[in-house]
Amino acid sequence: MAAEATAPTVCPTLRYKDAKAAVAFLKEAFGFTEVAVYEGEDGTVEHAELAYGNGVVMLGSERSGTAFSRIASDLGAASVYVAVEDTDAHHERAVVAGAEVVLPLTDQDYGSRDYTARDPEGNLWSFGTYVPRIPE
Repeated sequence: MAAEATAPTVCPTLRYKDAKAAVAFLKEAFGFTEVAVYEGEDGTVEHAELAYGNGVVMLGSERSGTAFSRIASDLGAASVYVAVEDTDAHHERAVVAGAEVVLPLTDQDYGSRDYTARDPEGNLWSFGTYVPRIPE
């Protein structure tokens, strides 16, 4: 199956107690761009897509009583890695926006410069200069 050149084939998906606040935080602190947000009649986020570079993260409000909520009830916090061009500038933006940096800016032995922050609901977001490559 061939995918469009700009369509990611792996997209992390997250559930938040306050998905509206998560969308705002991810945009302000980490520089994500809002692609789509679909709200339910009760104002919860049914589905949202946020982009960074050529990647997309999908998220929504936690809901009880669904098949997914039953199988996901014991999950812990998620951890997502995002490749960025300028880790220092990205880190500064996150700090100014109030992100909780849990691992400081570090130059890694394998050449990456990265840091990790926790979002308001406990998910870990790592940002670094390492860019994984898929062989042709």
